[in-house]
Amino acid sequence: MFYPIDIPEPTEKVAALVTLNPSESRRLIAKATVALPEVKAAMKKGWIIIARGITAAYVSEELFNIEVNPKSQQTIGIISRGITNTNNAPPPCTMHVVHDGKVVENADSNVEILNFGPDDVFIKGANAVDAQGNAGIMASNIKGGTWGTFTPIITGRNSHLIITVGLEKLVPSVWDACSHSGIYYYKWSLRMPAKLTPVIQGKVVTEIQALGILAGVNAHHICSGGVGGSEGAVTLSIEGDESHVKKALDLLVSTKGEPPTSVVDTYRISDPADYRFDAYEQLATQWIQQSDHDRMQR
Repeated sequence: MFYPIDIPEPTEKVAALVTLNPSESRRLIAKATVALPEVKAAMKKGWIIIARGITAAYVSEELFNIEVNPKSQQTIGIISRGITNTNNAPPPCTMHVVHDGKVVENADSNVEILNFGPDDVFIKGANAVDAQGNAGIMASNIKGGTWGTFTPIITGRNSHLIITVGLEKLVPSVWDACSHSGIYYYKWSLRMPAKLTPVIQGKVVTEIQALGILAGVNAHHICSGGVGGSEGAVTLSIEGDESHVKKALDLLVSTKGEPPTSVVDTYRISDPADYRFDAYEQLATQWIQQSDHDRMQR
């Protein structure tokens, strides 16, 4: 479901048209995420875990007032240069677990998650969202990845689950997409096969919710895409009282010029042709070394 926001009816409605590139959207969503009452409360008393991901890197920057670079290494699964893949490099930011407002040094989120209760917060990015507020997360790990590991604990304890996802990832139906994916679903794959897994009990924050949270305006997604660096951009109509719309514009102007996410070449699979595009052979790189694969090919 989308994160619930209550926007009062404007006395005299005005509107503004804005376009956000993906990095600008991520910055906006991150600012809104750290402003959520659940997150603020857990920063004072409680646990927060920020799962690995590119949008998560922006959240960490906003929460800790730091810089995380390269942000593409903050994720494990990545879609880059037109293909799905996994990243072998360690994350540049290890500040991902917070207890009572303090970063837990050398934290293992697989252990710290066991401390979670109803007031604690888990923040996770997503790879798909639909108009009904359903979100989906791609996982190629045979154990289900981060989501497969933490879902039973988060949902069983009714902890707060915040899903951060930009509207560039809008799909017609998350549930339909989930039924047409899987790590063993494909015979061939242009790099790492993956499963789109549906999110349960999460509250989704997109650009629309972010603008409602931060500026008290309604936003409507009216078109997507572009060229010349605006591939994946979303165009929004922002509506509300003039003072609120101006506040939203000031906020959005501050995100303009956010640099695109830089990508480094630390991929598990360099060329799917080396595996004859065989989906299972590429999946198997998770449990065999590249040297073993090379010997098998000889």
